[in-house]
Amino acid sequence: QVQLVESGGGLVQPGGSLRLSCETSGFKLDYYAIGWFRQAPGKEREGVSCIRNSDGDTRLADSVKGRFTISRDNVKNTLYLQMNNMTPEDTAVYYCAAKQTILPCALQTGAYDYWGQGTQVTVSS
Repeated sequence: QVQLVESGGGLVQPGGSLRLSCETSGFKLDYYAIGWFRQAPGKEREGVSCIRNSDGDTRLADSVKGRFTISRDNVKNTLYLQMNNMTPEDTAVYYCAAKQTILPCALQTGAYDYWGQGTQVTVSS
């Protein structure tokens, strides 16, 4: 049974940092792509970053380039999203998602089959 569990969300001041974790289980991570998505109140869910675990190829949305980094620990079956220099516009529920694929990872929500429950991130002074 595929499971993804996000953690690490919370309240952070503008300019601060957070690291989100996505703990996975029930599948072999090497054959999957993992994406990070976020959904702010009243807005559609959008892709933030993704990684193809077979070779570590990554993508970042333009809105977070230079500030966010995706990484993985295949021993722990855990993915991370390091978020730096955060702004109030980063406030959202953050989700990780998985898809079995060898293709380059995608930032479209419809490309993913399995989703975590989300973790709230709030950027406010």
